[in-house]
Amino acid sequence: MKGLVIKNTGSWYTVLMDDGLTADCKIKGNFRLRGIRSTNPVAVGDRVEVKEGFITEIEDRRNYIIRKSINLSKQSHILAANVDQALLVVTVVKPETSTTFIDRFLASAEAYRVPVVLIFNKTDLLTDEELHYQQMMIQLYETVGYECRPVSAQTGEGVEELRPLLEGKITLLSGNSGVGKSTLINGLVPHANLRTADISDAHQTGMHTTTFSEMIPLNSHSSLLTPHSSFLIDTPGIKGFGTFDMEREELTSYFKEIFEFSKQCRFSDCTHTHEPGCAVLKAVEEHYIAQSRYQSYLSMLDDKDENKYREAY
Repeated sequence: MKGLVIKNTGSWYTVLMDDGLTADCKIKGNFRLRGIRSTNPVAVGDRVEVKEGFITEIEDRRNYIIRKSINLSKQSHILAANVDQALLVVTVVKPETSTTFIDRFLASAEAYRVPVVLIFNKTDLLTDEELHYQQMMIQLYETVGYECRPVSAQTGEGVEELRPLLEGKITLLSGNSGVGKSTLINGLVPHANLRTADISDAHQTGMHTTTFSEMIPLNSHSSLLTPHSSFLIDTPGIKGFGTFDMEREELTSYFKEIFEFSKQCRFSDCTHTHEPGCAVLKAVEEHYIAQSRYQSYLSMLDDKDENKYREAY
């Protein structure tokens, strides 16, 4: 029988079968021998075939969000598969989300054609100066072409307005540890009752409260649950985002504004780093492309150094 993987604990998987029942399943050992370089050959969001409590086949994925594994730099970790969109939760303070992290996530999502909405959380904590900085970030990413929503999961401000975005879709929720993903999910899905934790005062970083990926139905009535329901995928908080299997020549197309200007470059194989007649360098100089976005592009070009981002995890 076929079903949808809705939970992955690392040792077993919960599958929502097409008849509406759920089953806890293991995977056959031979999945790990099929050249799948991911640490999790089966991911939340996968459509699978189940026989006698074992997942025996994975259907082809239409997309996925992937990053370098935290334990082996040459392996990958699939955050989720077959998603309709991703909400990337970011914060200006407590902790501060770096633009490099945001840009790496956005580029990875572009590579697999996953639309992203940026959720700027903890607006209730911001000073006037920090609110101004947040507005500048929102303006930057909206200009590039990404929808941005300022919210406060703690006070509920802006949270209800997110609900229409989620209806009828499978949505991946991601972000650094401590940005308030669990609080946001509790606001959107009160029956979820996810555990939340305080920020570490010493480092202003989040403490992990989610230890595995799980699909949470937006509808609390489990009897109505089907593989076509609206779901939020909660994922463990991530500190860094090492990109995986991206060719240097493809990278330009994952930065929307850089790609647009690159069409005017003198050379078709321009790397936008030093070449004469480079329209991207000119656009950076003239502030049509944000310096932070260009620096993120350069940092990803450098990722051929395999160990560059291992210490970020």
